[in-house]
Amino acid sequence: MILVTGGAGYIGSHTCVELLNAGFDITVFDNFCNSNPEALARVERISGRKMGLIEGDCRDHASLVAALKKCKANAVIHFAGLKAVGESVAQPLSYYDNNVVGTLRLLQAMQECDVKTLVFSSSATVYGDPVQLPLTEDHPLAPTNPYGRSKLMVEEILRDLHHSDNTLRISILRYFNPVGAHASGLIGEDPQGIPNNLMPFVAQVAVGRREALSVWGNDYPTPDGTGVRDYIHVVDLAHGHLKALEALEASQSAQVNKSGQCLIVNLGTGLGYSVLDVVQAFEKASGRSIPYRIAPRRPGDIASCYADPKRAFALLDWKAKLGLEEMCASSWHWQCTNPKGYQS
Repeated sequence: MILVTGGAGYIGSHTCVELLNAGFDITVFDNFCNSNPEALARVERISGRKMGLIEGDCRDHASLVAALKKCKANAVIHFAGLKAVGESVAQPLSYYDNNVVGTLRLLQAMQECDVKTLVFSSSATVYGDPVQLPLTEDHPLAPTNPYGRSKLMVEEILRDLHHSDNTLRISILRYFNPVGAHASGLIGEDPQGIPNNLMPFVAQVAVGRREALSVWGNDYPTPDGTGVRDYIHVVDLAHGHLKALEALEASQSAQVNKSGQCLIVNLGTGLGYSVLDVVQAFEKASGRSIPYRIAPRRPGDIASCYADPKRAFALLDWKAKLGLEEMCASSWHWQCTNPKGYQS
């Protein structure tokens, strides 16, 4: 049984589909502060399988212990946390509380319940402003915003924890910019309020919910002056979590002495696309014009960021399969089918 914290969220819900399709039994633990229970109902429709649900907050140690015992979990995939760079700059305490304290409580609960396997949702923001590209896992770690620092703090906690108990099996997945939606159009990214990320904002402009896209800075040292990112299809990303879990399980069965491991892996495509590249690709996918206006740079943003994904292929037998065209097409399908998200 896998406990999936934050399983109703964007990446969590897509990963739940892949876990169920692969035959895993799962229970979702979520407080729905930035997600919708409807996503879980749709996950069950897509997979044709049921899953458990426990409503709770990762900062509540007692609730976590009760959840782990109730579902008899032998592994955890940890998505729960806040994730917007700009918001983290404005509200740093909320990010350290949710992302760091919440994970600390989860780890204490896992220790109390003797759960040894964890897949952790980290981020490429731990690298900060790249010294060199593409970004390898041994690149210096120097995040430029509280969101990235909260992820790095958790990574340090996990490394210290594994050093203290080498029977733990931990996978730290540093992923880049998730976009796209499930091919069914039933689940996708449904941000509350004004989207913080590029693709949902572009999609909402295309469908008429927003007047125009704000492009945050056009004076970066990039080919067209706009920020360059490694966009990865959320379904590819979900497969990466499944592969990480399977790799940890394989290492457990293969080692007689039951010693664990702490894997640190980038999940990205290795390709960088600018904001205007994405706008043009989405216009092609949707057949609609995307008006935009140039706005000042956002605090904490960097010029370029894209992955070296070789380690993921070597350790997890994983690589991204879906390109920018599929990312835009699936986002548009989701947005058209659900013009107001899960409230449609």
